[in-house]
Amino acid sequence: MKQLILSIIILFSFACLSAQNTNRVFKSAVKQGLDLKIEVNDGYYLIRPYSSNIIETTFVPKGDYYKSQSHAVVAKPYGSYFEMTDRGNDVVLKTKGLYVTITKSPFQISYYYKNQFIVSEKEGYVKNDSLETIQFNLTKDEVLYGGGARALGMNRRGNRLQLYNRAHYGYETHSELMNFTMPIVVSSKQYMLHFDNAPIGFLDLDSKSDNTLTYETISGRKTYQVIVGDSWLNLINNYTDLTGKQPMLPRWALGNFSSRFGYHSQKEVETTIATFKDEKIPVDAIILDLYWFGKELKGTMGNLEVFRDSFPDFEGMVKRLNDKGVKTITITEPFILTTSNKWDEAVQNRILAKDAMGNPAKYDFYFGNTGLIDIYNPDGEKWFWNIYKDLANKGVAGVWGDLGEPEVHPDWVMHKTGSANEVHNIYGHDWARLVYEGYERDFPNTRPFILMRAGYSGSQRYGMIPWSGDVNRTWGGLQSQPEIALQMGMQGLAYMHSDLGGFAGANLDDELYVRWLQYGVFNPIFRPHAQEDVPSEPIYRSEHAKALAKQAIELRYKLLPYNYNLVYENSQLGKPLMRPLFFEEPTNKNLFNYSKAYLWGNDILVSPVLEPKITEQEVYFPKDNVWFDFYTDEKIKGGQIKTIELNENSIPTYIRAGAFIPNLSIIQTTDNYDDSMYKIEYYHDASVLSSSQQIYTDDGVSAKTIKNNDYEILKLDMNVKGSTLEFKISNEIGKNFNPKSRRFYLTIHGLEHKPKRIKVGKYSSFDWSESSKTLRIPIERNSSETSVVTVKLKK
Repeated sequence: MKQLILSIIILFSFACLSAQNTNRVFKSAVKQGLDLKIEVNDGYYLIRPYSSNIIETTFVPKGDYYKSQSHAVVAKPYGSYFEMTDRGNDVVLKTKGLYVTITKSPFQISYYYKNQFIVSEKEGYVKNDSLETIQFNLTKDEVLYGGGARALGMNRRGNRLQLYNRAHYGYETHSELMNFTMPIVVSSKQYMLHFDNAPIGFLDLDSKSDNTLTYETISGRKTYQVIVGDSWLNLINNYTDLTGKQPMLPRWALGNFSSRFGYHSQKEVETTIATFKDEKIPVDAIILDLYWFGKELKGTMGNLEVFRDSFPDFEGMVKRLNDKGVKTITITEPFILTTSNKWDEAVQNRILAKDAMGNPAKYDFYFGNTGLIDIYNPDGEKWFWNIYKDLANKGVAGVWGDLGEPEVHPDWVMHKTGSANEVHNIYGHDWARLVYEGYERDFPNTRPFILMRAGYSGSQRYGMIPWSGDVNRTWGGLQSQPEIALQMGMQGLAYMHSDLGGFAGANLDDELYVRWLQYGVFNPIFRPHAQEDVPSEPIYRSEHAKALAKQAIELRYKLLPYNYNLVYENSQLGKPLMRPLFFEEPTNKNLFNYSKAYLWGNDILVSPVLEPKITEQEVYFPKDNVWFDFYTDEKIKGGQIKTIELNENSIPTYIRAGAFIPNLSIIQTTDNYDDSMYKIEYYHDASVLSSSQQIYTDDGVSAKTIKNNDYEILKLDMNVKGSTLEFKISNEIGKNFNPKSRRFYLTIHGLEHKPKRIKVGKYSSFDWSESSKTLRIPIERNSSETSVVTVKLKK
């Protein structure tokens, strides 16, 4: 009976879809190791399961050969048995979840998950005059995401997207092409197509309105993976299993950055940080733009060594900053100008990309006449890494890779492994790999900080921190940022963020600046940055703007335990830190194109203020939940749009009922991070009968804390037992972690009356606020015990 139902489903699906290339003739199907090989008249397919949620399909045209190397995939193929059945009219490859049907005539490849149709090839692979294409059928109601970082609206269906990483200076609400293009399509039907190929091309997301998805490329692999999941988070987890999980960032990377284009001297750097300290505004890092290696904007790129006229005691400056808990990060670019100090060295060491004659490729761009480091040449990679190794030995804590699209990359330029167009999109990806592997080799106990302006699918596994490029310093520039970050999180690069306050233009708008920083509190990285004609640092803004910015930065630091746990969850499960609301309601079509509010982690709902001079805005509250106003504790029932009154010192922020939100007292730098005392905010509502939360902690800097079992996971649980709330605090301790006793202050929000009785072990100490209706309970806890708190409510 099940087989009959399955056959009906398959026949119905084909009745609704276009047949594949009618000239393609099925010849044979044979199981070949971990693959199913399908031979056709013009080549053969290799279909390879990686898991019950991921299947890879490759077409090898007749006369071509199988290209096995992937820039993205790190997973190993599915090692266990898969079932292959020839049913006469078709061949079925089946795992425990995903399966593929190959209809023999007319030839057709289709994908199913748990007996539900997912997607099918339309034309499949076709070679045209200038491009090789792979086509798929779409259903008419699918919403499509992906393609990397763009400003197009969340639903990208109807666009033909170029796959060619390119900077867009001064963009605002619309940008079709930016620094991170990605060969990824994500469907509202909760599947993903990843085209596993590096050369440039296009993603056509039904631009002709004929229900067709087309991948187009100039050359390379004819390989794609179909990825599915039982939820949105499960889908992203499966994709990052395939292409690699993001390593944990150092804790200091969650702090406030001082950054501008740029600091011209050692004195300017140290004065800036001293002012942060005087103003008691927390700060954890300062970023040096290109003036650290040259006095002039043009003509010095490629020097990549300290310019001693402006930074006479660079090493001493870095040490003094470190002593204040402030890390130093330096910009680097892959371009070596012919006027730079290192041009002759680069030519002599043969580390530059070449022209057709084998000479160093030279061409002009904004900064001067230049060559490009060939990171695909082992000599080029070694030379470049030695620059970073020297900086790290000077105490520099992080790497900034700019212009890595590369910004100017003529198609006649040749690299060791291929042409410019073949490696262009993965240049930033492999630049990050170069740095990451260098740290693994030479600084194995250090978590690298790798800020990059360009990358590709899978770049997250190299610890890449992407940013959204040279956005305009306008309200339009701000309005596009949530979409960009949410889209990139769905594609594995969960640390996408923006130059807070905006980068391009001399627009001095304190309201815009403050609203952007308030949004940044709930971004993966908090990094104001701008051209120097308008200051990006709060210490140099008006007193009013500075005071509001300080409040935002202090909230960022209070939330460090919550945010650091998001870093942990991302490293283990691929979870984006910023999440679209349709993750909560996968069938709510009204949310498919919505980015004006989002979830920060699982429990914080954020609605950034994206327009000037408004006093209220509408917020959608996801259904099946009660939401607490973070600032007033007002409860709002989910499943509705509500008009919210705005305040200038915050943006609308809400906490999910049943959530535990850990926070700390304000610190001036994460070097002072001390979790011997936790504040735990619990948000009670009668609709929540049980709740749990985990809080990950470690030393915040070591690279292998999880592998070395040098961590602790605090576990918080709440269960309702009649009229009693029972809270438990326990922990999982890695065998090499040195645990500590802690004091907790558990604050319970949402109670209607003062509780009848509190019990904490043998004690009953607590504070009740009648005005705020909150209960505060101190808990002294030894590291190895389970602490139990019972709160008897009045009926």
